Amino acid sequence: MRELPLRELPPIRRLVVKIGSGVLAPTGTLLQPRVAALASQLAQLHARGLDVVVVSSGAIASGYAKLGFAKPPKSISHKQAAAAVGQPLLMAAWTAALAGHGITAAQALYTADDLSRRDRALNTRRTLAELLARRAVPIVNENDTTSFAEIKLGDNDHLSALTASAIDADALLILSTARGLYEHNDPQRILATVSPDALAAARSHIATGTSAVGTGGFTTKLAAATLCARFGITTIVAGGADDRVITRVLAGEPLGTLFTPARAARTRARQRWLAGAARSAGTITVDAGAARAITTRNASLLPGGITAVHGSFTRDQTVDIAGPDGITIARGLSAYDADDARRIMGKKASQITITLGFCYADEVVHRSDMVVIIPEVPEQRP
Repeated sequence: MRELPLRELPPIRRLVVKIGSGVLAPTGTLLQPRVAALASQLAQLHARGLDVVVVSSGAIASGYAKLGFAKPPKSISHKQAAAAVGQPLLMAAWTAALAGHGITAAQALYTADDLSRRDRALNTRRTLAELLARRAVPIVNENDTTSFAEIKLGDNDHLSALTASAIDADALLILSTARGLYEHNDPQRILATVSPDALAAARSHIATGTSAVGTGGFTTKLAAATLCARFGITTIVAGGADDRVITRVLAGEPLGTLFTPARAARTRARQRWLAGAARSAGTITVDAGAARAITTRNASLLPGGITAVHGSFTRDQTVDIAGPDGITIARGLSAYDADDARRIMGKKASQITITLGFCYADEVVHRSDMVVIIPEVPEQRP
């Protein structure tokens, strides 16, 4: 059998490893030997000086059988109860497995609210940074016991991308029951690499469905890879049950599917938060000229380009910025609340004080508080 050449990876100093429920507890019982094997590989990276964060699914999958459920529960209350039982088991397994290598494990449970508010997101970033600085390995999971709307399809795939952004990771490794992105849903043909330009086309290869205990499927993994690509972070999706998968991937073996980042330049932390974690409180619609200026010239949003304001948001809340066709082109922090934005929309910046009696800024959304969602808006011909 011909050996494939080693895969060229960027220098990796900081890594997030997301491990799915189907890898850790495929039948409703946590596989302790698998946790131990994965921990051993993580310890090898740790010994080489890498910073490692684990996003570990498996709380619900590890707990439901102990509550007498024959299969993974569907109702929110049953899921929360299963998570309450399974999370301590999951954390105990990681703690013991890493302690065997002299590594301290740290539990970090989050909900979407913890990452959507800027103050909480910054605190999350600082906490994880402190743990890494002290050479602990954070074990991150969704707080399924208390969160409600967040127990949904693909929560931990998305959480892993947000975690990679929060810690300025160089790469995200997603370990799944799927051994990569299968070409036309054929498990014997794994796509080795997906470039940024091919992300949209990659959706055609995805089959619907999830593992018996998982909540995602490959659609959510592709969404996580797309988000990381926008952040300049490399993503690899590989089979979590493959022998020594973590160390082999980091050594450059062409396992799984590599999703290359969109550009070499890394986006700023605030922009990554706006793009991936911040929740929009409203929408500001702009005309075609303003849309082009924002997406092609890195311009701020001035009141003159605004045509409509939707929602009820306060000053400094996150808003979506939509073009004349209603498609979101950017996201940012509004310098004005919704009522004031409506009063000044369509006016020149010099008229803000006359209209409102005060002026926080000439820009409704400043460029430094904005991230573009799509690359550009084509110029419309008359």
